[in-house]
Amino acid sequence: MLKSGGRMRNFRVYGHEKKKDYTEGPMLGNIILFMLPVMFTGIIQLLYNAADMVVVGNWADNADAAVAAVGACGALINLIVNLFMGLSVGAGVVVAQRIGAGDRDGVQKVVHTAILTSVFTGIAVGIFGFFMAKPLLVLMGTNDDVLAEAAPYMSAYFVGIPASMVYNHAASILRSKGDSKNPLIFLTLSGLANVFLNLIFVCVFHMGAIGVGIATAVSQYIAMGMVLYHMAKLDDDCHLDFKKLAVDKDSLKKMLRIGIPAGLQGTFFSLSNVLIQSTVNTYPTEVMAGNTTAGNIEGFIYISMNACYHAALTFIGQNTGAKKYDRVLRASLICLGLVTIIGLGMGIPIGVAEFGIGKSLLNIYRPGQELVHDAGIRRLQIIAMTYFLCGIMDVFSGIMRGMGKSFLPMMVSLIGSCVFRIVWIILLCPGFPEPIQTLYISYPISWILTAGVHLICCIVTWTYRVRKLKREEAANASLQEAAVQA
Repeated sequence: MLKSGGRMRNFRVYGHEKKKDYTEGPMLGNIILFMLPVMFTGIIQLLYNAADMVVVGNWADNADAAVAAVGACGALINLIVNLFMGLSVGAGVVVAQRIGAGDRDGVQKVVHTAILTSVFTGIAVGIFGFFMAKPLLVLMGTNDDVLAEAAPYMSAYFVGIPASMVYNHAASILRSKGDSKNPLIFLTLSGLANVFLNLIFVCVFHMGAIGVGIATAVSQYIAMGMVLYHMAKLDDDCHLDFKKLAVDKDSLKKMLRIGIPAGLQGTFFSLSNVLIQSTVNTYPTEVMAGNTTAGNIEGFIYISMNACYHAALTFIGQNTGAKKYDRVLRASLICLGLVTIIGLGMGIPIGVAEFGIGKSLLNIYRPGQELVHDAGIRRLQIIAMTYFLCGIMDVFSGIMRGMGKSFLPMMVSLIGSCVFRIVWIILLCPGFPEPIQTLYISYPISWILTAGVHLICCIVTWTYRVRKLKREEAANASLQEAAVQA
């Protein structure tokens, strides 16, 4: 192991693996190189859901109901799984910090704790979602024609949740050590399998929404198998030895301290989205389908911006562990700049009213369905155009988590976004002539409010850590001076 002054150099090599240390070297180029595979990985993961809707929208027997069914399940699925998916964020941040600190044994403990924890939580969430799919959809007020497709789809989807949980934890660990390429490869291969199985189950066996649910579940197990095999073959700090799977209490505690607030934040967002989806469910099926397809298109903007969030977690996590707060500041500014460029660069062409490509994209999902297209355009014009604000908000949250603060961004997001949206829906939407547009406007306003408070919290946290480091350096200098004089 190469060390310098107790710290790792730019790369540590074990066998054929290079483990990147982002506490040294150029920032912008490394962040972009890190982000691109993360971005494409997220896009491919989102294509699971897009492929589901495109296939059922073009070839299912009851296409509008099938598309609406996939959309109706999305917010509810996220509500159930986000709490536990947040643990993967905790695992990635703790691994990144321990890599920055040069703590190899600590990294190994987090790896084995995270994988074992993801197995048990995945099984528990999968069983719950499988049996509670229909009751929860009924509670959301899902239309009967949509419910007939949505309940089987959701139950089939939850069969794959244990695999999805393990994959996301493993991918988070790999990204924390600078490997964003291999998760992309694994998800690409499983995504191709997903599309192939979609076509088989829907076009050949005419299974409708449940067919794409089964296809998605199978593809998730393919991705899990590949990522676990890869980690078992690693010869570095993140090597996975199935015989060593055990829960280290200290590692679990640190994962939970960061992961639970991250998961709760996602759960709160999903809760507000479930309420919004419940409101949308009161509209005709065409409006539900338009809302669903527009939301899926927006997802590609979000997932591209989300790569900046993951970059913030890794780069800021490693440099926080190394106590290099000047690099923490530089990484923060770079990630904020990149997320703004990505959000505006994608959102404006999609959302601009007369010249955008939004309608053409909507036509891929539901060809020739003007009512569906019109409903989707109304959403894109408001949300896609302002989505960069959501990206900025998320990067601020990633900055805080990279520095080890997770409870504070959770509370800010809870009040600034979730509570605000719920109050907005209850008080404002019923009194406006176009309530669904009023519903959509709540998104950008909540993003602005939340991002503003996150900015203040980031400044305060960074300033506190810099001052603390200076006090430590001054104290160490005094001790060394006293030792010399003695």
